[in-house]
Amino acid sequence: MRLLLDSHVFLWWKALDPRLSPAMLRAIAEADQVYVSAATAWELGLKISLGKLSLPESVEDGILAAGFTELRVDFRHTRQAVVLPPHHHDPVDRMLVAQALCEGLTLMTHDDKITRYDVAVLRVP
Repeated sequence: MRLLLDSHVFLWWKALDPRLSPAMLRAIAEADQVYVSAATAWELGLKISLGKLSLPESVEDGILAAGFTELRVDFRHTRQAVVLPPHHHDPVDRMLVAQALCEGLTLMTHDDKITRYDVAVLRVP
């Protein structure tokens, strides 16, 4: 399985947050590849700059230290994001859905709205 982590799942993984069950932790640890989108780094960077989030390292360093792979945003992703049905209005979440669709990834998320799309989802309860 190849996973794309939603922003909150990445943060929960880094913090060893109990909201990620042992099964979810195992799914991440045993995945063939785990991606974190550049859109996630942008979203978290904005929250840091607004004082809404504090991290012990840069987002990029945290992604790389976890052994995850950066998923860059490209034109295919943007074309897909703009034609998605309007189930979700958060542009970062729409981009994650688009990237998962384009790249054949399973999106790991806690966000119920994302399950409305025709995308593979591993739902964090």
